[in-house]
Amino acid sequence: MEQLFGICRVSVAPMRFEPSDKAENASQLLFGDFVEILDSQERWWYIRTAFDHYEGWVDFRQLILVSEKEYVSGKQIKHLAPPQALNMLTDSLGNKLYLSPASNLPAFTDGFCLLGNQKYEVSFQPKTFGFADIDSLISTALFFLNTPYLWGGRTFFGIDCSGFVQNVFKLNGIELKRDAWQQAEQGSTVDFLQEVRAGDVAFFDNEAGRITHVGIMLNTAQIIHASAKVKIDPIDTQGIFSNELGKYTHKLRIIKRFID
Repeated sequence: MEQLFGICRVSVAPMRFEPSDKAENASQLLFGDFVEILDSQERWWYIRTAFDHYEGWVDFRQLILVSEKEYVSGKQIKHLAPPQALNMLTDSLGNKLYLSPASNLPAFTDGFCLLGNQKYEVSFQPKTFGFADIDSLISTALFFLNTPYLWGGRTFFGIDCSGFVQNVFKLNGIELKRDAWQQAEQGSTVDFLQEVRAGDVAFFDNEAGRITHVGIMLNTAQIIHASAKVKIDPIDTQGIFSNELGKYTHKLRIIKRFID
């Protein structure tokens, strides 16, 4: 098919493994996410995200087509919805959209952003894409505390472990891949737990040796991660210990650093 490009027009859109509303959720698009459209089947488009190259099926009605020029320009992230509870957009008809943190604001200027031909008034101060300091990153992570766990989730109404880590770093100007095993291939290795700094990222594997979980280190003894909900748990060389369950729940595999 002809090469087409699109952008997410709703607050959050499910990306599925198969072209069906009953299919498992692979991930989610947030408002303003740019995509390549690779295939189509009835009302479904098979897409690849511009930000992390993740692929899945999306109902085409949750996207709008954009030109290749808009796609190339828009995938260079400049402004995001910040980590706060209420991020509201208003279109020319007065309709409102409420955005989750880390949503993209394409072509933002003078208090407005553009989604194709639709202009939205932005009622909040966007976050400029870029790194400030570790304190800002940790503050962003803490914002998501108590967000419920949701497989494939990327919003503060439901998020998975790798989506949580990806969003926290995205909101602080650092691009990570979508899945935990992909993130584990990025960054530089921290050899010992005693050498951990706040903001380092810990990865955990299963009995088969596959990376299945990830979280952000707060210090050498605590980690914030999404498991049932985003929470803070103790960690040692063996892994994460759940006080709620009274046992170790995740076996430590490797620690990576993404900030020099």
